[in-house]
Amino acid sequence: MTKDKRSITLKTLTKSNVWELQENDIFRIWEAAEKDADLPDNLTRYLTILRTAFDIEEVKLDRPEIIKKYEARGMSVGMLKLDETSRMKYAIKKRPILRVTDLTYENIRHISAAKLLEVIDRNFGGGWDSLSQSIKDIIESGFDISTTTLPKDRLNKKGGLYEKKIEDGFEVLQIPKGLWVEAIFAKVKPETVKLKSAFDDESSSLSDGEGDGEEDVDIKDDYYQNDPDDEDYDDDQLTEESYRTTYEESPEELGLEASEMGEEDDY
Repeated sequence: MTKDKRSITLKTLTKSNVWELQENDIFRIWEAAEKDADLPDNLTRYLTILRTAFDIEEVKLDRPEIIKKYEARGMSVGMLKLDETSRMKYAIKKRPILRVTDLTYENIRHISAAKLLEVIDRNFGGGWDSLSQSIKDIIESGFDISTTTLPKDRLNKKGGLYEKKIEDGFEVLQIPKGLWVEAIFAKVKPETVKLKSAFDDESSSLSDGEGDGEEDVDIKDDYYQNDPDDEDYDDDQLTEESYRTTYEESPEELGLEASEMGEEDDY
C-alpha cells in the first residue's frame, strides 16, 4: 500500500497521494519546487490539495513562545516560499483518521486493514450493519469485506470460516453481541489496472479528424467476473465472500436444532 514518497512532487500531488506524506515531506517537496517559475500561479491549488490531508495554519507572529504552542499541538513549523520575494511560516499537522466519518475515497487506500477495523470498532460497537451505505461504499472501494455472526464458542473452531479467513490474509474484528459474536473480516483490495486496448492508437488517429466525432469509450474488461459458464465459478465461494451475507454453520455442525437458530434475532 505504501508508495515511494520521493516520487511525489508538488506538480504530481493529488488528493489521494497526499495521504502518503507526513509533515516533513511537505516542507521537503515544497523546497524542491521553489525554483519552479509557476509556483506562485499554482499556490492556491497546492494548498487546497494539502488541506485535504493536513491542517495548515499561517504563523502570523513568529515568536518562540508562539512556535512552542503550535508544536505542543503536534504541529510542525517551517517556511514555505510564496513567490520570488516572500516566504511565510506555516504550522502543519496530518489529519488523523479516527472515526468512520473521516474515511474518504481519497484516503481509504492509504490505511491498513488493521487501522480500518480499529476505526470501525470506535463506531459505538454497532458492527457492519451500523454503518451508513455511503461509508460502506467508501470502505469497499479499498477493501474486501465479509462478516459472520456465530455463537462465541463456535467462531474460532478449527477448520471453520474464521481460520480460513485468517489464513487468506484477512484482519478480523470481533464484536460481542450477547452470546453471539459478529466477526468483520477485512483485506486490502488489489488496485485495478487499466487495460490498454490495441485499438487505442487507432482511436487516437481517428480523433485527429478521420473519425465520426464520437468520444473514445473506456471498455472495462470484466468478462471473467461475469461469465456464467466459466469453469472456475464457485457458488459456495460466491456466497461466503459476499459481505452482505451473514455466515452461519449448519445446524448439524453447531449442534443446534433448527428452532434454536431463530433465537439469533433475540440477541
